[in-house]
This record gives sequence, C-alpha cells and structure tokens, in this order.
Amino acid sequence: MYKRTYSSATCSLIRRAASSSSASGAARKAGSSPVASSSPACGVNQYRSYSFFRSVPRWSHGVDWKSPASLTSQIRTASPLLERLQRTFATMAADHPFNGIATSLPKPGGGEFGKFYSLPALNDPRIEKLPYSIRILLESAIRNCDNFQVTKADVEKIIDWEKTSPKLVEIPFKPARVLLQDFTGVPAVVDLACMRDAMNRLGSDSNKINPLVPVDLVIDHSVQVDVTRSENAVQANMELEFQRNRERFAFLKWGSTAFRNMLVVPPGSGIVHQVNLEYLGRVVFNTDGVLYPDSVVGTDSHTTMIDGLGVAGWGVGGIEAEAAMLGQPMSMVLPAVVGFKLSGSLRNGVTATDLVLTVTQMLRKHGVVGKFVEFYGEGMSKLSLADRATIANMSPEYGATMGFFPVDHVTLQYLKLTGRSDETVAMIEAYLRANKMFVDYNEPQIDRVYSSYLSLDLEEVVPCISGPKRPHDRVPLKDMKADWHSCLDNKVGFKGFAVPKEAQEKVVKFTFHGQPAELTHGSIVIAAITSCTNTSNPSVMLGAALVAKKACELGLQVKPWVKTSLAPGSGVVTKYLLQSGLQKYMNQQGFHIVGYGCTTCIGNSGDLDESVASAISENDIVAAAVLSGNRNFEGRVHALTRANYLASPPLVVAYALAGTVDIDFEKDPIGVGKDGKNVYFRDIWPSNEEVSEAVQSSVLPEMFKSTYEAITKGNPIWNDLSVPETKLYSWDPNSTYIHEPPYFKNMTMDPPGPHGVKDAYCLLNFGDSITTDHISPAGSIHKDSPAAKFLLERGVERKDFNSYGSRRGNDEIMERGTFANIRIVNKLLKGEVGPKTLHIPTGEKLSVFDAAAKYKAAGQATVVLAGAEYGSGSSRDWAAKGPMLLGVKAVIAKSFERIHRSNLVGMGIVPLCFKAGEDADSLGLTGHERYTIDLPSKLSDIRPGQDVTVRTDTGKSFTCTVRFDTEVELEYFNHGGILPYVIRQLITQ
Repeated sequence: MYKRTYSSATCSLIRRAASSSSASGAARKAGSSPVASSSPACGVNQYRSYSFFRSVPRWSHGVDWKSPASLTSQIRTASPLLERLQRTFATMAADHPFNGIATSLPKPGGGEFGKFYSLPALNDPRIEKLPYSIRILLESAIRNCDNFQVTKADVEKIIDWEKTSPKLVEIPFKPARVLLQDFTGVPAVVDLACMRDAMNRLGSDSNKINPLVPVDLVIDHSVQVDVTRSENAVQANMELEFQRNRERFAFLKWGSTAFRNMLVVPPGSGIVHQVNLEYLGRVVFNTDGVLYPDSVVGTDSHTTMIDGLGVAGWGVGGIEAEAAMLGQPMSMVLPAVVGFKLSGSLRNGVTATDLVLTVTQMLRKHGVVGKFVEFYGEGMSKLSLADRATIANMSPEYGATMGFFPVDHVTLQYLKLTGRSDETVAMIEAYLRANKMFVDYNEPQIDRVYSSYLSLDLEEVVPCISGPKRPHDRVPLKDMKADWHSCLDNKVGFKGFAVPKEAQEKVVKFTFHGQPAELTHGSIVIAAITSCTNTSNPSVMLGAALVAKKACELGLQVKPWVKTSLAPGSGVVTKYLLQSGLQKYMNQQGFHIVGYGCTTCIGNSGDLDESVASAISENDIVAAAVLSGNRNFEGRVHALTRANYLASPPLVVAYALAGTVDIDFEKDPIGVGKDGKNVYFRDIWPSNEEVSEAVQSSVLPEMFKSTYEAITKGNPIWNDLSVPETKLYSWDPNSTYIHEPPYFKNMTMDPPGPHGVKDAYCLLNFGDSITTDHISPAGSIHKDSPAAKFLLERGVERKDFNSYGSRRGNDEIMERGTFANIRIVNKLLKGEVGPKTLHIPTGEKLSVFDAAAKYKAAGQATVVLAGAEYGSGSSRDWAAKGPMLLGVKAVIAKSFERIHRSNLVGMGIVPLCFKAGEDADSLGLTGHERYTIDLPSKLSDIRPGQDVTVRTDTGKSFTCTVRFDTEVELEYFNHGGILPYVIRQLITQ
C-alpha cells in the first residue's frame, strides 16, 4: 500500500525526516528551491500546509493580530517531526514535474516576494485564451502535480480546456483552504476528533490528525430573531443563542484549541461569507516563499461570494470538505465557462440587488448548472467590489458552480479599503500580473474563449424584486401590484395561491398589544434586512438608512405589528451606520440591530407575535415577508409567510413602510405624512449621488481594521465558555448533540481490501431524481420519527428537539433521520409517500431506520436501487454517512450526481450504474430479490469504470459499471473509505 502511493525516493526522504533532525537540517542548508515545500511531488503534498502558520503571519492583511488574547494564538505551531519533513521536502524541487517553470517574483525595491509556477513559462499559446477561472485550476494542478493524485495528463486536460471541457472529463483539484460554518462544521470537527481517538487506539500519535490546509470556521447559523425593536436586541438574542447551543459552541471552542490550522470565529462576529470577503480572503498566498492563488471550498453553498474578490470558491458537501482538509484532491468535472459581458452603468435609483436578480433570471434561462460564469467587459469598471460580491453570492440561485470576477484595479482598491497592507496588495498585484491572472482594462484585451456567451447593458436593469416562492421569479417593481393579483388568482404553484375572488379583499381586524390592527392578503408581517448577499454592500445598506431618514422626516412610521430586523454581516456595518448618523433613523422605524448572523435568510426569523400568528392562521391569510436575502422558498423564511419576496435593503424599508406588497409604487401613496399629504415612493428614495456621498464619507479603512482586531478576541459569553485543554475529546455518552461516531471502532492497520456484496436485501427502491434532501436529514424533527423517539427516550422534550441541522454532530440522530423525508417515494410501498420501507424477510412495513436495524442485527447486507440523477441536491454531508451507518453496501442507479457519487466512495459504499437503456424496471427487478455483486478480491484486478456482474437469487443477472472513476478512489475503497485511508497513511508515514 505504501509503495503504491509514494516513490522510493520519497519513502527515503520521509524516513530520514522522521529519524534524523541533523540530516534534515543539512538539507535545508543545501538551499533548494522553496517551491518544493508548497508543491512536493510523489503524493506528499499534504505535508506542506503544516508550515503555513509557522513561517508567515496567519493573516495577509498586514496587521499583527497575535495578541495573547487573540484567537490566532490558539493556532498551534507544527510539531518537530513536521518541521523536519518541511525542511526535507526542500530537497525535492528537482523531482517536481514542472520544476522548470519555477520563477522568481522580484520586489520593486530589490529582493523577491518569492517563487511561483509561471504559466507564461510554459510557452503554450492555448493558455492565453483560457478563462481566468480555468487558469486558477491549471496553476493548482501544476503546483500539486505528483503523478499520483494529480498527473501531468490532468495538467494537459486543463491546458486543452477548449477541447476537453465539452467531453466532461474529470480533473483533481486541491483548494488552498476550507471554509466552514457551524451547522456543517460541527460534523467535520467530530470526525477529526474521532480520527484522533482511532490513531490513539492504534498506538500512533494522535497529534498527527490536524487539518493540512488552513480551515476557518465562522459561527453564524445559530442566532435567531427572538427579540426585535430594542436597543438590547443584540445582547438578548446572543444570550438565547448560547442557551440553545452551549454544548455545540463549547465543542467548537475545544476544536479551535486542539487542532492546528483551524480558526474558529465566535458567535456574534458576522456572517461567514462577509467575514471571508472582508477578512479571511487572501487572494494570493505566500507560503514559505511560494506564491499561489487563493482558492477555497466551503460547506455553505454561498461560499461563491468570495468569487467577487477574484478568489475561486464554491460550496461542497461535508465529506468533500473533510477530504480537502486532509490533503486529498477533489474530483470535479472540468467545467464549461459562460462568458458574461457587462457594459454601460446602472441608472439612477437602481441597486446591486436589482442587478443580481436580473442576472439570476438571465442565467437560469441560459442554463449554467455545473458551469463557471466569468464576468468581463467595460461595465466591470462601473461595479464596486461589493456589487460584484452580491452577484457572485447568488451563484447557487442561478445554478452555477461559480460567478467569477477576475482581479483588477477595483479589487486592489477594495483590499486597501478593508485593511490589507500596501505591501500585501503590491505582492498580490505583482504575482497576478506576472502569472497572467490580472485584468488591466487600460491595456488591450486578448479575446478569451468561452463555452457560451451572454451580455447585459447595465442601463437596462430596472428596480425589481423576486418571488413569491423562488429567487429567479423576478418582478419589475412597476409590475408588482398586477403580478400580486395574478398570484392570488393563479392555481397553487410557484406563482399562485388560488385565493377565491370573493375572499381576496378580506380584511382581518385584531388587537396588537392593545392597539387596533388589521391584515389583508399581501400584508407584510416580516421585513428583514439580512443575509450575506446584501449586508456586505455599503451602498444598499446606507441606501436603506437614507430611506428610513426621509420617512422619519416626512412623518411615516412602520406599523408595530411588522416584525422588523437588521442583521448585519459584520461589525463594520454598525460602524459606518453610526458614523453616518443614520442608525438612529433605522431604529425609529424598528430596524434595530438584532445580531450578526444569517437570521431570517435561513429561516431563523423567530416567532411572530401570537396575535399576528393567530390572525394569519385562523383566517387563512396569505401573509408576506420581504427580506434582503437570497432564498425565498415557501416554508423557509417562516411557516406563516406563504409569500416571500427578495428585495434590496432600501426596498425592504419601503415595503415595511407601505405594509403590503399589494401596491404600485409609481402610482399609490406609501402613507400619509405629518402634514396630512400623501407620501410617495419617489419622496423617500435616495439618489445615487446621495448614496455615493454617504459611502465616501462613512466607510473607512480603520473600521475594518478595528472590527477584525476585535473579532479575534471573541465576546464575554464565548470567552467564559470553559473547555478542557486536551488533544483528545472527552465524549459524553449522554449528549444528544455531540457523539462519537462508530466509523473506526474496529479499525486495524490492515486495510479490509476490496469486497463484493453477497445476498443483500434491497432497503429502498427509488425512481428518478432522488436528491440529497431526500436522503440527508434536514429541517425539523418530526414528532413521530425514529429521531424523535430517540430524543424522548433520553428525556428531551419536544420543545427542545431543535433541528437536524443543530444535531449534525450526533450520528445516532442523523442515522435515524436518513431517508426520513416525508415526501420520499419508495417503490417497495407501491406508491405510498413517506419515510417507510418494506422489511423483505418479514413483510413488515417499518421506518427505514427500523428496517435497516433489523437487517444489521441479522448480519444481512443491504443495497439501494435508484433511477437517474441519484443524489442531486445540496445538503450532502450526511447523504453518504447516513446510508453507510444504516448498513448500505452499494447503490445501483441509472446515473449519479457527481459529488454524491464521490461521497459514496469516500464512505466505502460501492456506486454502480446500470448499462445504458437499462434500469430496475426494464430488467424486471422488484426489489424483493437478494443481490450479489461480484467484485475481484484483489485491488490490482479492479480498474476504474470496469464492468461487473450482479446476480439475484431469482436467477436473473445483469451487468453494471462500477463507478470508481480514479485510481485514488480505488485506494479509498481498499481502505474502507477516505478517512480510514488517511489514518493509515499518517500512521505509516
């Protein structure tokens, strides 16, 4: 196994590093090129990242954050062994396949910034025409090329992108870092802690288990809008947040001290993507004198926001993120790239939110799923960095993997604004120019090749909102009233509520805290300025405050029964709202700051007042929410708001003032002013000049510096959390939030080897389009589910169930929630909808968990039959872990979603595809058979993509393709999954 992975030269180097510090010291004195430390050959690239924090400051912002109280001081320095390894790898430059293009980057005043792998030095004319986003993939492949995980053939595929991308070829990619938020980060840290225990049990050094690339975890998904319209709302909501999540937070705080290369940003600091944009994003790394582009994968779909800064980033599933942390390459299809040309400039009164909703609609229509979108054109100079980040943020809503904005002068200006040092910015510009990754619109532009093209004149964008149920259902503001009435008339669907004509004018009167109040269809009950999409953009945030100011001056007031909230993405927003003198007007309209986190955008909107909730539910009112978020699917924002509209922050304030979405802002008055005259939309809407003046005078570099100096110090509640200073986690067997998973309980140093499946029962028989939302536990815990029964048996009351998301650190709950979606359709139940299945031996109809438990207790393996596109969707982290824990050994499907297929392999489940034109139905399979899958018992006899025979106990047999797509995936299978593979590799090395 060891020899299969590494060359003999590398084995020798590793042994020398582990046994002889004097030898490694001599190697360092030899003065080899430092490029090798960033990109060693022969499969040991994972070791380079241990040195990151040792040789350069944790932050590239030019500020010394390393005060004793800072979180940064919790990041541990590398062990002596790893230091020796790093020095030894400096001798490996000559072994690197692309050593010949290692180039020095000189400083203007003398000396050098470092060395880099030069794309121009390849002298290949194809590179000149590559999209900038593809050049980042190319540089990564060259730097990480070891001819095992990343091969020279992979490099050639990327260089030849114009011809290879239409063929959907797969390439490996190693991101520079990983970004987590607390919902998805908890299971990742649980896995790391569990791996340490496994190392300990196997007699090895548990401290070898550390993220091998920088990992940043921002706690932002737990704060709820419980308290509003109060100067004390931030503190009150934070206290409630800690009460609900103290155990999870303490676990994450332990992780921040126990693991190297991991920073945990405490609750109350901001939204992960805004913190990433303003603070964490490096743009260019300089590690041990090696320069390379920043790139990031995150366990949140809106990781794409960083694309606006010219950093390649996108969302991935939990297993992929863990693999990246541990130095493993991600397998991805070399994407098509849509070139999106921008021209002109936005008209007066049009916001970045209007633009992104327009772009989203265009790209959804064009079709960009699985593709990169790259923006270019003279219109780029008219878009601020914050505007670009707004567009990049909504990549998941228009379906693209990335919405990428290459680095240009606007990017450099933003980096300086947000506190990055002049020297750092100079290094970034010099590197990107030298490596042909910088766009200078003052120079002639070489035409780049794209897979397809779109264009938009920014002057054509008009004010708009989107809804009532989907982000891409854009409605121009002037058409909103007519569209609303159509929605009332239309049959139930994405654009319909089927309200009878005679009921559409219904008025419900009720009492709100002693005041008379009323609701009609379209009445706004939630108005939330929330979400990373918009709260990172000073122009729309200050624009909202100017609307509030004008309304106050004219005597307008938001109705008290509208639940208003302001949840900035970072403390910088608070500083510039106070600097501008406008926060007081927001407060007067009820938009007090409620916390720093995602809040309403992810459904953490809190309860509506009981009187409002009763008026809605008892009278079947189609109530509305207006929010500056990125998703508005029905039931997401609040269970009682059936109509949910995405709008810019200024429009959120305007609609809150109007109190209804049933209004034509061009013709209808918003309200009556203090002088008794009607007040119209035009009376409160600020001009572009007013907004620009507020931004210029109020958004200052010192605000970013002071905010992020403070962010590393935490807050009093976080700092008071007491956690043990241990390297191994002390698991509490009674905890219902954090539990040690059983992945490595019986693990030995010998890989289990490849194995077939014998006489397996069918656990579930699915049709097409089973998504990871069907598979992976998500949302609330149903009162009659196995997970609910488990919690009740442990004394947890229903009111304290919380959600599956908050309990992702407990495998016992997540296992019980796997395949527990109430909308799932299982053919074994002949069309019945719900989370049940048939236990074949007894004929009992049971929950999926209970049936799986019976099979496991009897020592019987199970498989899943499925149709096309099995595993599409987004909540992927438990969609492979859950089935593995249930005992599923293989999934036989017509086709797989790419990431989910690789995640199944990562958890040791065999993915098989029916032959073209065949499926379970055409082969006459009912799911009542027993299945035997004949796989060779020797790894060397298995090839990626080979055919195997599947036999049933009824005499039928058929041929499938085994979807192990790379040699690396075969290694994972040989070891029983990616995590056991990594453990054995680290012990051996």
